[in-house]
Amino acid sequence: MRRILVTGAAGFIGYHVSHTLLQQGHAVIGMDNLNDYYSVQLKRDRLAQLQPQPNFTFHKIDLANRAHMEWLFTAYQPEIVIHLAAQAGVRYSLQNPHAYTDSNLVGFLHILEGCRNCQVEHLVYASSSSVYGANQKQPFSTQHNVDHPLSLYAATKKANELMAHTYSHLYGIPCTGLRFFTVYGPWGRPDMATYKFTEAIMSGRPIDVYNNGKMRRDFTYIDDIVDGVLRLLPHAPQPHTADPDWTTDPSTSQAPFRIYNIGNNQPVDLLYFIETLEDCLGRSAQKNLMPLQPGDVLETYADIDSLTEAVGFQPQTSIEEGLQRFVDWYLSYRPMEQAIAC
Repeated sequence: MRRILVTGAAGFIGYHVSHTLLQQGHAVIGMDNLNDYYSVQLKRDRLAQLQPQPNFTFHKIDLANRAHMEWLFTAYQPEIVIHLAAQAGVRYSLQNPHAYTDSNLVGFLHILEGCRNCQVEHLVYASSSSVYGANQKQPFSTQHNVDHPLSLYAATKKANELMAHTYSHLYGIPCTGLRFFTVYGPWGRPDMATYKFTEAIMSGRPIDVYNNGKMRRDFTYIDDIVDGVLRLLPHAPQPHTADPDWTTDPSTSQAPFRIYNIGNNQPVDLLYFIETLEDCLGRSAQKNLMPLQPGDVLETYADIDSLTEAVGFQPQTSIEEGLQRFVDWYLSYRPMEQAIAC
């Protein structure tokens, strides 16, 4: 049994990671601020699946609250930290920039300080495919330059990688950053395409399809994401010393620091995604075709070779299978939503 702090435990990925860790017999300290960026009830419903388990402890704490974060680390002395809490959303960052500096910058500093003071064995933290920004070369590789973000959200995620490297260099904290690619599945976020489109189709409302549907995303099923995260936990990064000119690979360092892409490695056309979702629901979508939105990118496509080489990561779930699983969950959860609304 390991003591593992999971931030964002009431979030989509955090819930699934916590659930699997508990099944494996670990002690999970979950924290989340339960903000209202999307349905707080959905977050509470996720927590309700975790809280009956004896090795799960939860605290409602805001990452930006320094005193509370210092208390959390001091009280529990976690051996491993999986940092998944953040202010998410590309488009939301255009209207609410301060939420991103508070959570994703100040909050991440509090995580790094906690790891330093507790001598954490391994910090695994969420970055994002959005850091690739204006990059044109596909698939996105961790060896590519990521100095041209297209949203403040992306910029804060890139900043997290830089901050983690600094603490890894200065204090020897083993840090692994994961650039997630469009995660979907049961208990998913209502602001993401899978949930948002499903809800609209079931309600008979049109769906907004940006860039007239001429977009591709590396949709990655949640179980595959969890598998990748957990595979990495016992593999804290080591300083890269084999190549004296290690700076040619920005995903490594002479510090115990590593960056990986974690995606499906099979981008899907948005219109095919919608067609598959329609098949799973047995209903047709009304499409509201719109131009490309500020901060959006046309395509995401993950090069996962380094993660496969490191821990054998290999996604198993097709888009057809993954969407059917999501729809099955949604149709069972939706009556709960309706009851809450009434």
